[in-house]
Amino acid sequence: MILHCPSCKSVRIAASHTGRKVCTSVGTVAGAASAFTAASSGARIGAIAGSFAGPGGAVAGSIAGAIVSGVVGAIAGGTAGAALGDFLDENVLDNFQCLECGHAFSVETD
Repeated sequence: MILHCPSCKSVRIAASHTGRKVCTSVGTVAGAASAFTAASSGARIGAIAGSFAGPGGAVAGSIAGAIVSGVVGAIAGGTAGAALGDFLDENVLDNFQCLECGHAFSVETD
């Protein structure tokens, strides 16, 4: 489907994805923050797994477990944020902008 600007009928259209960008960033930070606050379970699992290598392994395992927990939380939060941002872009925000006249608009879905 070729998009046309409703104002000037140009086909030079760009999608801004503002909702996706903002919600992904916020979701990533929120997911990482919540995962790091709950990282004690990841650190505990890492310490148990690393304890087979001795005291140094337990320390390294607990640090690795906390980091992995934070990364997984950030990925989960970013994915949820991207989905929310896509929804906002498609249904609420004017996601498209004409490169000829600068008009911002959304696409009507039937």
